[in-house]
Amino acid sequence: MKTRAAAAYEVNGPWVVDEFELRDPGPNELLVKMSFAGLCHSDEHIRMGDFTEAALPMVCGHEGSGIVEYVGDNVRGFAVGDHVAASFIPSCGRCPSCANGEQYLCDNGAEIMAGDTKFIGPRGEVRAMSGIGTFSEYSVVHENSLVPVGDWYPLETVSLCSCGVATGWGSAVNVAQVKAGDTVVIIGTGGIGVNAVQGAAMAGAANVIAVDPVEMKREFAQTMGATHAVASIEEAGPLVQELSWGRGANEVIITVGDATSDLFAPAMGLVGKGGSLTLTSLSDMAQNDISLNTVDFAMSGKHLHGSIYGYCNPRADIPKLLRLYDQGKLKLDELVTQKYSLDDINEGYRALHAGEIIRGLIDYSM
Repeated sequence: MKTRAAAAYEVNGPWVVDEFELRDPGPNELLVKMSFAGLCHSDEHIRMGDFTEAALPMVCGHEGSGIVEYVGDNVRGFAVGDHVAASFIPSCGRCPSCANGEQYLCDNGAEIMAGDTKFIGPRGEVRAMSGIGTFSEYSVVHENSLVPVGDWYPLETVSLCSCGVATGWGSAVNVAQVKAGDTVVIIGTGGIGVNAVQGAAMAGAANVIAVDPVEMKREFAQTMGATHAVASIEEAGPLVQELSWGRGANEVIITVGDATSDLFAPAMGLVGKGGSLTLTSLSDMAQNDISLNTVDFAMSGKHLHGSIYGYCNPRADIPKLLRLYDQGKLKLDELVTQKYSLDDINEGYRALHAGEIIRGLIDYSM
């Protein structure tokens, strides 16, 4: 069948919307008509060649929601008409990681992160990011990469939970394990970081300090649970000392769009004895060096965590987040700053880089 999709063809080139032939679903796959796709910075890392130029060309998009239009013969637990959230890390339920309750490290995830070929367009075969490709009107997706959700939830809200909300919220609750009374610093309060703010506040943190150079994002973070907001790590230092009575932050979480190496030493400097620094950001794959004071790190018993998907189990945690939204405990509608048509994807990413939006969505009804 035919579908229109946005593809990245060359490093730092624009997103190009083309018509593609979409291959037929296999026995363990479903055909999904996409309703919404989130404009996440991770897709830009692909376009900018931060992982590898060999990833291109690719139809990107890994955050999204839609409605099932066809179900493969071997698929169980889905029916035509079901509302679904995409999950950029699949959950096979059988590999050692899944069996150990670490679905965010599912072995299938490592296999499909580079994408698989689903589209044939005017420039030949094109892969789909994470085996999904939500920047397409239609996509063929393996059952392990979809989560069925209640049809009473707005699909734009569902799309947010498929990556940004789960990753940010989970960074605070699951990875950093924020506890009641803690002092927490969130560095970067865009589409991921602002949900780390929500997670920290929900976990009972006494102080949630949002750090972002963009005034709009600082102000927005304070409507989502931040108790304080500053423009830089340098400004955060004295505030952390004051609020923690000189002990330092219990948890610091980095959720910036591009985690450059110069962030780590000052961020770890905010961490108190026995505290942790969590990295929930991507960067250029060639970046191998970070600078830390090893004596302070060891002798203060500090911890450094890498975080993927906020350590979430998509099949359990996406419905959990939607229930919290239903109960008015988790703010999701407020996250959507602007909706764009597929043809306006470049404008959406321009706004993201300019710090003008929290979360932009491609709305396939436009």
